Amino acid sequence: MKTSTLLAAIVVAVAAAIFFMPPPAGLSATTMHAAGLVVLAIGLWAFHLLPEHITGLIFLALAVLFAVAPPAVVFSGFASATMWLVFGGLFIAEAVRSTGLGERLARLMLDRYTSSYLAALIGVSVVATLLAFLMPATIGRVLLVIPIVCALAARMGFEPASPGYNGLLLCAIMTTYHSGTGILPANAPNLVLAGAAETLYGLEIIYAEYFLVQFPVMALLKLGVSVAILMWVFPAQPKPAPTTTPLSPMTADERRLSLILIVAILFWATDFIHHIKAGWIALVAGLLCMMPRIGVIPMSAFNDRIRYGPFFYVASILGLGSVMTEAGLTKAIGDMLIVALDVEQGADAVNFGKLVAMSTLTGVITTNPAQPALLAPLAAHFAEATGWPLKAVLMTMAVGYSTMLLPHMVPPVVVGFQVAGIRFRDAMRYVVPTAAVSLLVLVPLDYLWWRIIGFLG
Repeated sequence: MKTSTLLAAIVVAVAAAIFFMPPPAGLSATTMHAAGLVVLAIGLWAFHLLPEHITGLIFLALAVLFAVAPPAVVFSGFASATMWLVFGGLFIAEAVRSTGLGERLARLMLDRYTSSYLAALIGVSVVATLLAFLMPATIGRVLLVIPIVCALAARMGFEPASPGYNGLLLCAIMTTYHSGTGILPANAPNLVLAGAAETLYGLEIIYAEYFLVQFPVMALLKLGVSVAILMWVFPAQPKPAPTTTPLSPMTADERRLSLILIVAILFWATDFIHHIKAGWIALVAGLLCMMPRIGVIPMSAFNDRIRYGPFFYVASILGLGSVMTEAGLTKAIGDMLIVALDVEQGADAVNFGKLVAMSTLTGVITTNPAQPALLAPLAAHFAEATGWPLKAVLMTMAVGYSTMLLPHMVPPVVVGFQVAGIRFRDAMRYVVPTAAVSLLVLVPLDYLWWRIIGFLG
């Protein structure tokens, strides 16, 4: 029997056992049914036994068929503005890729740094951060940057699997993710968190507020940590960089797309003024990319080029959180975790560490985008126990999932390793020390930052 088949059988068996288990005192049969379906979905996601969006759709279908929650609750994710941020982001990502604007931006930033390994690492980090503002999909940014950085490594004389090659490619892949954790539309977990806050609590997490709270420490400082660790773990000395072919002038499509992106970014960054949700801005920008004469990709791209898996994946993740709340599973788990974590009002620093640790460790047993979906329904219970604003508790979850303990926790990163040819043991040489510095140094600094800006109330 194949390992994947055996794992699938175990996941289904455990989920079925929970589904049909007599409910303990204080819980209903519906709560146990919801728990069984959640275990099934998380198990399939954790072991990558099916494509993520297929697993999500299976969860939605079973939740409706077994009447675990009303259809309006099961499919509530589709009504969230976050879903349309994902939808518009798919078109923006395709436009940036197909017009060559992403490659142009990367080459403009990287070609001048081929004579210095440190400068090249910094340049790759800067490009990854800039693209995080332009392209909402992490996997799209990873796949765009990898061939460019591979070419950069070749121009610097680094052979595949050499320390210099591993350092540059790990920098491209990991800083693409790290920078995105501090920019609301840039990573799927951010979107799931924002969508869960909206669907579960009616709270709107706005672009500017999220950026202020998360970007300075857990994105910007972590980029510096990443470069330092890569220089230490993968030291290298480049050979003289050969000359490269000059960039051609910008095409009309690139100029139009640049204008669309600049306007979209301005609207995202000023949402605290106009209160237009990021999802509607992304939807309009994505549609403009396809409009005749205005757009930069053909309307046929709607059917031929766009992959809609992420759209249904995020919708199912949001639905999972709503089903957990509706069925009473959230309250049951929250009560257990509150007892286990022993959080109490007044111990803010300790509570911060405990909540971040809980969020980080959750990623070991599930995929990265599922972390906020699993934990967001518990936020109200922890807010009551700690005395914090509800939004502050939700934001600690973002601090938690920004730290990766094992490579499998972040699917776009795993894809990047496979495409770039990064071996697991080489990736772990970066992941372990980075996680240690994040938890021991950056998390306490982040707590201090939140105190300085008055975010904990």
